[in-house]
Amino acid sequence: MTKAGIVTVAGRPNAGKSTLLNRLVGQHLAITSPKPQSTRDRIVGLRSVDGVQMVLLDTPGLLEPKHHLHRSMRGAALSALNEADVIVYLVDVEHEAVAPLVVVAGLDRPPKAPVLLVINKSDLMSASVRRQLAEQHPDAVFVSARTGDGMPDLIAAVASRLPESPFLYPEDDLSTQHLRFFAREAVREAALEQLDEEVPHALACEIEEFRETSAPVYIRAVLHVERDSQKRILIGSGGQRIKMIGTAARQRIETLVGSAVYLDLHVKVLPNWRRNPVALSRLGYAPPPDDKKK
Repeated sequence: MTKAGIVTVAGRPNAGKSTLLNRLVGQHLAITSPKPQSTRDRIVGLRSVDGVQMVLLDTPGLLEPKHHLHRSMRGAALSALNEADVIVYLVDVEHEAVAPLVVVAGLDRPPKAPVLLVINKSDLMSASVRRQLAEQHPDAVFVSARTGDGMPDLIAAVASRLPESPFLYPEDDLSTQHLRFFAREAVREAALEQLDEEVPHALACEIEEFRETSAPVYIRAVLHVERDSQKRILIGSGGQRIKMIGTAARQRIETLVGSAVYLDLHVKVLPNWRRNPVALSRLGYAPPPDDKKK
């Protein structure tokens, strides 16, 4: 009998969740960036190997919301926890202590799915630190999402907790999300790599047009920022920075679609979009949970 189910990867910002999802899927689907809060919505990756299908959900980092976008991100993370058959709770012990997931997520009660504590960056730990953590958390799995250390143990631990079930999606699929979504994320990731601390949090990408049937594939994308000063930073002197972003993003998208791409990239100012539920919806983010009730 095969096994299948939803595996939600949860944790604080920059715990390595996106790197872990990419490692398990074997494809660069989720943005990996040292800048916090780069994951803003769930990213779905599929791993179908040896009779086990994991529907992996990479989620926004668990944080205390400061505005509508944060609340949307928190809502996406909590929704993924509720849907899970198994929760991989990823902790980077270099930057945080191991606290219970119910505390980190601010939950009223423990989630219904089994929680598997996974301690990341094991390759950077001394033997004594690892022994101490193993004594404190005997059921934890130690991994390095960056190098792949510990992946067999993690895969086995998750598989043992998944229910018996037919596969939920075709075995060859890598995600349930459309190329348009991943094109948006590729543009945003390329921009994040070029930017300092001020702009990334105010940056969003909107795909206005995606023509898969044209040759090359035509994509019109807009990078939105909140202020004119941020727009100038994004464009750069003589337009050099936006050209570099466009080149890097186009190369990523060509890998995803498997063909040549013409990326028509623009920059616009959308004031205070992070605090505007209408703008959030336009940009593809789920409304903050409270706004759904209004």
